Amino acid sequence: MNPVTQSLIDLLSVKLLHTAPATSLFRGECEDLGFPNLFGGQILGQSLNAAMQTVPEGFLPHSLHAYFLLAGKVNGHVDYKVEVLRKGRSFAAVRVDAIQDGEIILTQNTSFQMPEEGFEHQNPMPEVKGPEGIMSQLEITRKFAAMIPDKLREKFTADKPLETRPIDPINVFMPDKKDPQKDVWFKPVNDWSQQDLALHYSLMAYSSDFHLLGTSLLPHGLSFSTKGLQLASLDHAIWFHHQPRIDDWMLYSMQSPKATGGRGLNFGHVYNSDGQLMMSTAQEGLMRVRKKAK
Repeated sequence: MNPVTQSLIDLLSVKLLHTAPATSLFRGECEDLGFPNLFGGQILGQSLNAAMQTVPEGFLPHSLHAYFLLAGKVNGHVDYKVEVLRKGRSFAAVRVDAIQDGEIILTQNTSFQMPEEGFEHQNPMPEVKGPEGIMSQLEITRKFAAMIPDKLREKFTADKPLETRPIDPINVFMPDKKDPQKDVWFKPVNDWSQQDLALHYSLMAYSSDFHLLGTSLLPHGLSFSTKGLQLASLDHAIWFHHQPRIDDWMLYSMQSPKATGGRGLNFGHVYNSDGQLMMSTAQEGLMRVRKKAK
C-alpha cells in the first residue's frame, strides 16, 4: 500500500470517542494540502464517515447537505458530534456538527435509505476524451514547479493518493477565459477494492470538493493562484445514485450556470467508466477580490 494512500484511509476513518443513546462523538485528524485553510473535502468525508458509523446496518446514504460556517485549521484535529434525528423503516436522518477549537465549522445533514428497486433513467455521460494519454494534474504541476512559491512547492508536487487527469487544463498562473465547463478523470493510485463501503462513500465525498469551485472562475480568467482573490466553499450537496466502488477511472463533469453577488454556483456529475451516473453534486462558493486598504 502506497504511504499516501494509507494516509488518506487513516484520515477518512474517524475514531469513536464516546457514544450515548442520542449522540455520538468522533475524532478525525487533519491534513495540510498547502491551502490557507483546511480542505473542505476532508470535513465532508470525515463527517460522512462518522454518520455512517451511527445508522442501523443496511442503511446507505443517498444525499447530504452541508454548510461551511468557519474556516478550519490544518493543525490539530476535528471532532464530529453525531445526532440521529430519525430511524424509520425506509429512511434515516443524521446530523453532524464538525467542531474545532470549540466552534462549529461545518454542519451536515445526511439522509439514509434502505436499498430498494425503482424507476431508472439518467442523462448520458458526456462524450469526452478518455483518460488514456492525458497528462495528470501532478505531472502538470511538477512541470511548472519553478513557478510555485517556495513555501508551497513541496506540498503541491508531492505524491497524491488520487490521480486526476483534467481535460483541457488551464494555466493557473495565466488563465484564459473559458466556458464554465470542466471535465476531470480521477481514480485512486492504489487498489481501493478491499476497503469497506463506508470508505468508498467517504472518498467520493472527499473527492467531490476538488475542482468544483474553480469551475465558476473559468469565464473570468481567474484561478486559485490569482493574487487578491478570496475563495471559500459556502455549502455543498451530494446525491449518491448508486453504491460507489472506486476501482476504476471516474469522470467528474462540472458546470457553473451562474455567478453573482460574490458567489459562484457549480454543479457536478460523476460517471463510472461504463457511463453510469454515480453521484451528483452542487456547491456555492465565495469568489471575491479583496479590497485594498486605503
